[in-house]
Amino acid sequence: MSRHLVVVLAFDGVQLLDVAGPVDALTSANEQGADYQVVIASADGKPVTTSAGVRIAADITFDEVPAHIGTMIVPGRPDWQRAVSDRALVDAVRTLAQRSKRVAGVCAGAFPLAESGLLDGRRAATHWQLAEDLERRYPKIIVEPDPLFVRDGNIVTSAGITAGIDLTVALIEDDHGADLARAVARQLVVFMARPGGQSQFSARLGPRNPRSAVVRQVMDAIVADPSGSHRLPELAAGVNMSGRHLARLFTAEIGRTPAEYVDTVRVEAARALLESGTDPVDLIARRVGLGSAETLRRLFLRTLSVTPTAYRARFRTSQR
Repeated sequence: MSRHLVVVLAFDGVQLLDVAGPVDALTSANEQGADYQVVIASADGKPVTTSAGVRIAADITFDEVPAHIGTMIVPGRPDWQRAVSDRALVDAVRTLAQRSKRVAGVCAGAFPLAESGLLDGRRAATHWQLAEDLERRYPKIIVEPDPLFVRDGNIVTSAGITAGIDLTVALIEDDHGADLARAVARQLVVFMARPGGQSQFSARLGPRNPRSAVVRQVMDAIVADPSGSHRLPELAAGVNMSGRHLARLFTAEIGRTPAEYVDTVRVEAARALLESGTDPVDLIARRVGLGSAETLRRLFLRTLSVTPTAYRARFRTSQR
């Protein structure tokens, strides 16, 4: 069986995790028995500088990409306007897609895909903060702002940044089955196999979506690292605001305190781990920042009226 060629397009300003996340997932899959050949391609074959300032080496130029591509991955860049004005990138996306069995756009990677015309008439996802921009600039696309990732034909597009890992794990599952995909998720310590239709930030995209950029920033920081220390003084310092002011603003915007929101995110993280894996409850509690199985048990009883063990027995995913 020939190797599955995965071509990741790289360009100056690209979001580092849009590239590193999928590549790490595919590398982990190879360690578990898959056979992906991952190559990084840039316009001139030279290294590119990411939005974080980290340089990524390219293996080949766009023109040197082999004729038959298994998967093409198109990452994004925070200032998507620069990406869609990069003619070499957009032309490569359009040309290489015709030779690819499937195409994946990560986060703002939906924009060069859209600029190339590949998403016309299709459903697509992107980062929730960019959904309105995508819909406004490309009205022929059916933009779905909530899901982690969206499949339409042979094109898959994902939400913000870390959802690119969810997308890649799902592609690995398509190719090699659920057992190998779960092994990859465990190795990467991600909340395995969130289905594409799950909300990007189900705790954040609740009945009250914040208008304040400060509140959104705090919420995203909590969601990105449920196990982190998210005490009010630390959250406030991160946005250059007093704790009292942040607490008032946060509660006014979403109807709950920062501490309550942290608990909600940690419960969701624990639920995902309980549904998809076999780790002991005390380990899950530590992984989501709650310290002990007893703390997790009390939080589950308060919010879900069920213990973690009973939840796992009743709601374990059918994908296992």
